[in-house]
Amino acid sequence: MELKWLKDYIALVDHGSFSKAAEARFVTQPAFSRRIRSLENWLGVSLVDRDKYPTTLTPAGEAFAEHARQLISQTYAVRNQMRDIAAAREQLVIVAQHALAVSFFPPWMKTLEALTNGALVKVESGNLHDNVEAFLSGNGDFLLCYASEDIFSQLQRDDVESMQVGVDELVPVSAVDTDGEPVHAATEGGVLKLLGHPGESYFGRLLARECLPHLPADLSVHLACENALSEALKSLVLSGYGMAWLPKSLITKELEHGELVRLVPPLKSLDLSIRLYRLKKPACDAADQFWNYLQELYNGGE
Repeated sequence: MELKWLKDYIALVDHGSFSKAAEARFVTQPAFSRRIRSLENWLGVSLVDRDKYPTTLTPAGEAFAEHARQLISQTYAVRNQMRDIAAAREQLVIVAQHALAVSFFPPWMKTLEALTNGALVKVESGNLHDNVEAFLSGNGDFLLCYASEDIFSQLQRDDVESMQVGVDELVPVSAVDTDGEPVHAATEGGVLKLLGHPGESYFGRLLARECLPHLPADLSVHLACENALSEALKSLVLSGYGMAWLPKSLITKELEHGELVRLVPPLKSLDLSIRLYRLKKPACDAADQFWNYLQELYNGGE
């Protein structure tokens, strides 16, 4: 059972249609439908009568709606109770994308440790969609992620503020052969073996818009594998299974040691902005103080 399934179901009950509920939950309709199916499979009952239109709940679905609301309320009540118990030591909860939690966060936090005033720093990593959902639900003080306003617009809200805390680059790379040449490269009239990010992921959407459509017409792209984890794609690239676009911060050592090589045009690289987000009403004094320190550091107090 996942909390987001319950919230999905309540959205379906409130909006009365899969398409409107999916839009309200910032997911595609197929992904939303799969999550409702997962909830039904976990419960062992059908909640929606799929033989009727418009969307109609089964008797079990009608009965479960109120239980779902209560479970959501109880879950947040328990969370708040646990936070109260832990309040003897203030905490900073940073929700971060997997790649940033591995590559960017450790050296960044080491530099900023003195700014936390002894607060416990907790990092919760996941994919960007779940991270944004958790952050906007109040399940973290900060969201650390790669940012693009036109791709992830739900963070463009009046009650959310952000600052740039770093930069990165999404670069096309391949393992090398014994002569130091790329195992997989974009050769004229050839086949490019691609290890890709899922289409609904942040990197997947970015590449689909900025890179893949601009490849030469005579270059055939063979998608060999998809994985939402950049670290997993990195391992596959190192094994010579294919090429991939990866954050430069994640592969700095491998590039320096010659284990990976950066591929040349027509495969282009993309500049990335790393941003830290927070809700304008901070959950605790420590989070507010940390944010103010960062503003002084990055914006000169502006």
